[in-house]
Amino acid sequence: MIQAILTDIEGTTSAISFVKDVLFPYARRHLADYVTSHLDEPAVRQILDDVDNEVGRLLNVDEAIERLIAWIDQDRKVTLLKTLQGMIWEAGYQDGDFHGHVYPDAVAYLRAWHAAGVDLYVYSSGSVHAQKLLLGHTEFGDLTPLFSGYFDTKVGAKVEADSYRRIQESIGLVPGAILFLSDIPAELDAARTAGMQTIRLMRGTATSPSSHPTVHDFAEIRLD
Repeated sequence: MIQAILTDIEGTTSAISFVKDVLFPYARRHLADYVTSHLDEPAVRQILDDVDNEVGRLLNVDEAIERLIAWIDQDRKVTLLKTLQGMIWEAGYQDGDFHGHVYPDAVAYLRAWHAAGVDLYVYSSGSVHAQKLLLGHTEFGDLTPLFSGYFDTKVGAKVEADSYRRIQESIGLVPGAILFLSDIPAELDAARTAGMQTIRLMRGTATSPSSHPTVHDFAEIRLD
């Protein structure tokens, strides 16, 4: 019996295009203004110091901003850049510049499962902070109270079975009582290797071979 659901975000509860077409361009567009207007804040000063350490020399503010924007354009996975993007996104959410995208069917079933006593968790490549921002500022309101915990790649890569074993140990249930939802077969393979049950989300009408049960939206998911 399923007692907990572990869900991916991008491509599963939310459109991949939201991160690609809304969040990342917003952070790039506002990065320079955000940094220059928050220079007195310790968190921003720390990021600038971290940029210096990353490149191995002292940069002035303009040079650091140029480097940060270049890393965005190169899609560099730099922790300090993720941190800064999260700060910029938080300001955007709070200002109402955008809302976190969540599919209506996902909202309806996450609420129903939570009400039925199923524990809900998130595992996404985005930071826990970014996950909470997205789910906390949706057009359906704050969804964070639905979730019992959040995991990001600090527990390990999403294509490694040991990552799911660590999550299972943290949740405290036997692996077979946990259902993992994702649109990525390699992630589902890893979760299944760790003993979890799996369902693949295939939004839209596109199909491709999969060894995992496949649905097109949350309404097709059965927990019995």
